[in-house]
Amino acid sequence: MATTINENIIYLPLEGVESEHCALIVEKGLAQVDGIISHKVELNNQRAAINIKDEEVLPKAVQAIKDLGYGVTVVKKVFPVLGMTCASCAGSAENVIAYVPGVISSAVNFATGNLTVEYLPNITNAQKLQNAIQEAGYDLLIEDESTQQESLEAIHEKKFKQLKTKTTWAVLLSIPVVVIGMFFMNIPYANEIMWVFSTPVLLWFGKDFFINAWKQAKHRSANMDTLVALSTGIAYIFSVFNMLFPKFWESRGLEAHVYFEAAAVIIAFILLGKLLEEKAKGNTSSAIKKLMGLQPKTVVIVKPDGTEKQIPIEEVVTNDIILVKPGEKIAVDGIVTNGTSYVDESMLSGEPIPVLKKENEKVFAGTINQKGSFNFKAEKVGKETMLAQIIKMVQDAQGSKAPVQKLVDKIAGIFVPIVMGIALLTFILWIILGGDNGIVQGLLAAITVLVIACPCALGLATPTAIMVGVGKGAEQGILIKDAESLELAKQVNAIILDKTGTITEGKPIVTNMHWLNSDSSAQAILYSLEKQSEHPLADAVVKKLGNLPITKLSNFESITGKGAKAQHNQETYYVGNKKLLAENAIQIDAKLLDHAKKWSAEAKTVIWFATSTKALAVLAISDKIKETSAAAIKTLQSMGIDLYMLTGDNEATAKAIAKETGINHYKAEVLPQHKADFVKELQQKGKIVAMVGDGINDSTALATADVSIAMGKGSDIAMDVAKMTIISSDLSKIPQAIKLSKHTVATIKQNLFWAFIYNLIGIPIAAGILYPINGFLLNPMIAGAAMAMSSVSVVTNSLRLKWKK
Repeated sequence: MATTINENIIYLPLEGVESEHCALIVEKGLAQVDGIISHKVELNNQRAAINIKDEEVLPKAVQAIKDLGYGVTVVKKVFPVLGMTCASCAGSAENVIAYVPGVISSAVNFATGNLTVEYLPNITNAQKLQNAIQEAGYDLLIEDESTQQESLEAIHEKKFKQLKTKTTWAVLLSIPVVVIGMFFMNIPYANEIMWVFSTPVLLWFGKDFFINAWKQAKHRSANMDTLVALSTGIAYIFSVFNMLFPKFWESRGLEAHVYFEAAAVIIAFILLGKLLEEKAKGNTSSAIKKLMGLQPKTVVIVKPDGTEKQIPIEEVVTNDIILVKPGEKIAVDGIVTNGTSYVDESMLSGEPIPVLKKENEKVFAGTINQKGSFNFKAEKVGKETMLAQIIKMVQDAQGSKAPVQKLVDKIAGIFVPIVMGIALLTFILWIILGGDNGIVQGLLAAITVLVIACPCALGLATPTAIMVGVGKGAEQGILIKDAESLELAKQVNAIILDKTGTITEGKPIVTNMHWLNSDSSAQAILYSLEKQSEHPLADAVVKKLGNLPITKLSNFESITGKGAKAQHNQETYYVGNKKLLAENAIQIDAKLLDHAKKWSAEAKTVIWFATSTKALAVLAISDKIKETSAAAIKTLQSMGIDLYMLTGDNEATAKAIAKETGINHYKAEVLPQHKADFVKELQQKGKIVAMVGDGINDSTALATADVSIAMGKGSDIAMDVAKMTIISSDLSKIPQAIKLSKHTVATIKQNLFWAFIYNLIGIPIAAGILYPINGFLLNPMIAGAAMAMSSVSVVTNSLRLKWKK
């Protein structure tokens, strides 16, 4: 690790070390860290100079300083990694970055394709990280954040299309090779025809296996690509040799077999497995892209002289006055300077009712203005806005998850070198013990071992089960994105439910209406009055009353924060809250008042309709609980799962909803970032947490949870971040999802059994273990068929999932 004169001296920029006493505390703390040869705190330079034995000591030193209550200036960033093909690639890339001087921690998540790295900015930077990872055969996308997601989308899309094309062609070209190899070996030019068809499959559509195997070899490691490249490469070269020089074997009393079909089929099967896996993995970057899409590209600013000018959002600076017209998105965070309007903040708060904004009220980026116009002063721009903070929190939560080390890749990491060792040992033993034809039979046996052990069944075991599981889920109205959430869903023992749109409908509706003396003759006046009102609750009343004839009203006036009034036939009519009636000395009948009190206790919003002298009707508006919510909650509790309800709504509403649905634990007035904190709190207690939500305000908590479930009628962002989506927004689907998880995981384990049983039985037979007993040697072509058979077994077993109840 080079930084200055001594190659092992590292300078750690310190934060909060402001006195000699602080410096002494840090000195003592560093003295306790194993691997630090010498250390000195330079108070004036606000840094610690440490001489360390190796790179692994650096994170310990930084953690020791943090544990003492001081800080170290570090940069934490998320970069997309390009060129990874399997989970072992993620491990390899992670190790490369870990050894870059100045890197404190690195984690590569294969599922999202992202590197989360923490480094000292005085020692390294993004460019150095990119250079290091490029040497290992991968790449890092270090573009500007605003364009990074678009580039990544295009790269992933292009990669998927290329893989689809390769797979299609590889399968089409392999079919005639298999047909000839199995049934028509005696037709004229059979070998040459198979050679022509199999060559592009290996050397063009399967070239990435050989390129990746070479990269692994250069770093003295091996993965599944190595095994594919070795088995298909040797089988192909051996077949070409046998085709061109058949007399070499015939003169030794042996038949010159070709194994083109085994080589071509292996490539086709593995490509198909990779395609299925790519399809099964969700594209998490689209969530961030959609969040970014909530900001408008341009804004209209009002200059000091009153003139208006349209500028790009990047040019907005603090204190700019911005004009917002009806229906427009708010560009940055700010404070209203003049005008009033209702703003839909559901994408941030999750609450369905738009909020009245008047002078000195705060507005936030990404929210949508309703009917009015207003000016506001920009207070937070760029990365400082609440929307930008949510984007960052979602990115951090996605990046902070442990890399997905699928069981298959863990096994493959040991399996590949073992198989290569067995093949080599087989060859050596045949040379020593095989007599005159030892070399020939040894080479055949070694190829047979590599062919029969080729892990295409292993490659298909997880993705096929996932694809069938996902398909079955879709039939039941459950969209599932990846294997990780499927594996974890069956272990979930705590579920956090958002209230609005998850337990409730997410749409304010009129639930109760009571007319004075049952006289509803003024209904049409109420309808016409609410039809003119801009208030979002007015829409609920209009919907409730239906298409009544419009009554002509005069002198309509909206009374901010209270309601509205208008005149008809010399009489003034009012609609609004109780405060509006009190201010105008309007009398309220005792029966109407009783209804109002009862509905208020049920946490409903009460609206009054009155003339200038007396109240005519009282209405209750609420967000209705879904019909299936209570039953679903009961089912989940009977499965031994703890349920928690979190809402941004008030205590009274939260309490009423919890009581009605049977939820024992709830929290009211919870902010979006606190939802994620609560998820972490439960995780620290050892819980496997599922988060269920529907709004952008839930996206951070969804990304933090072990299993994330979005309601399909909620926001696109929640659905993109979540690994599962309930299309119908019906909570009763969650127990079904957990059951599906159990069946799918069981199928994956069965598939892995079938994938390995062939190897456990086939590898010793391929190596020639039966030869001394009965003279039996397994033909590589039969080995190829057995290998294909293991894949068929896996796919067939996965298809059984479709009929599971």
